Amino acid sequence: MERQILKRLIDWKNNKSRKPLLIRGARQVGKTWVMQEFGKLYFKKALYVNFERDKSLQGLFEKDFDLRQILLALSIQTGVQPEPENTLIIFDEIQEAKGGLTALKYFQEQAPEYYLVGAGSLLGVALSGQSFPVGKVDFLELYPLNFSEFLLAVGEEKLVTLLTTKDWNLIQTFHSQFVNLLKQYYFTGGMPEVVARYSREKNFDEVKTVQKNILAAYEQDFSKHAPAEIIPRLRMLWNSIPSQLSKENKKFIYGLVREGARAREYELALSWLEDYGLVYKINRITKAAFPLKAYADQKAFKLYMADIGLLGAMAGLSEKILLEGDALFSEFKGALTEQFVLQQLIAECGIHPFYWSQERAASEVDFVLEKENHFYPVEVKAAENLHSKSLKIFHEKFHPEISIRTSLSGYRKETWMVNVPLYGLHEMVKAL
Repeated sequence: MERQILKRLIDWKNNKSRKPLLIRGARQVGKTWVMQEFGKLYFKKALYVNFERDKSLQGLFEKDFDLRQILLALSIQTGVQPEPENTLIIFDEIQEAKGGLTALKYFQEQAPEYYLVGAGSLLGVALSGQSFPVGKVDFLELYPLNFSEFLLAVGEEKLVTLLTTKDWNLIQTFHSQFVNLLKQYYFTGGMPEVVARYSREKNFDEVKTVQKNILAAYEQDFSKHAPAEIIPRLRMLWNSIPSQLSKENKKFIYGLVREGARAREYELALSWLEDYGLVYKINRITKAAFPLKAYADQKAFKLYMADIGLLGAMAGLSEKILLEGDALFSEFKGALTEQFVLQQLIAECGIHPFYWSQERAASEVDFVLEKENHFYPVEVKAAENLHSKSLKIFHEKFHPEISIRTSLSGYRKETWMVNVPLYGLHEMVKAL
């Protein structure tokens, strides 16, 4: 399985100013595999420690931070003698080692010649209670597979290459093939175990089984790791997401979690899900100006899941819908398509967007991006309905360089707006 983060890991390896690296991401997005694959491909040796499994090492950093003694203990435990120039040291589930995060500071200050990479769920890092070495650590985010990675996983390398050319006339020739693969991605999503199973067996029943197992594991994590006082609210909030997204207006409403609910009752539960990497909170802006974050309304937001496949599984989406023309794209009143676009913006383009709506009017633009001192509105069309009244209102009000509509229709550029097919949006955004 090819993951794009490996290219960024190579950049980190070659950076003379590198620091110990932490890879952040939700459980089961492939952090362990990525670290081990990186070690196997680009180092002579890899010293791997899982502090959740290797309980005898959980107190390794408790007494002091004598790096010679620490490296000796790691060598004895693993049988691997770490050598600065050719060994990758991997600390998996680092939050389970008392003082593990603090130890990274001493590696950076006293032994920067060692290549050290660590990982742990966002939840584990957030709840570890350890002193965090601010400024002493580099970070990378790992997400579920994006659409390009999915295409590579199912053997469609040539289509990935075609998208990178942005030759929209030629791309249009293979439109039906792209749409069929897009349907498959909508249903499977990007969790590595799900994609690997689908790539091998092409069986959607197997896909659903793995997805349900992942969702069950998350529910178990709620009970295991979350503060006891928020667990009931956390579960109610988590399970409300499909119904929140099935509304015409997808602004998050606490009253749909529980009748009479108030924001303050659920703020901690929502923060917990965000820290764990399971949800994306997209805030509303009422004005498009720089920086967009300064105009974010913290009380108005949409809540999406981290993976489109898990969203469909949680909602009980049937694989039969794959046979019903393009119905899948408008399911949940287009929420699946919005979820797809958001994942590509975050995971493939590295952009966390906002959405725009007027104070007392129905006009709304699904996403607004900020990139290199420009902002770009993006309107998502689930089918081939190409009316763009809200996008036009935004364009006339705030005068962006270009407005973007993404839909199932092919590429078309007008004086003020460009329509990009859903499967090619990420390539256009990266080129802005």
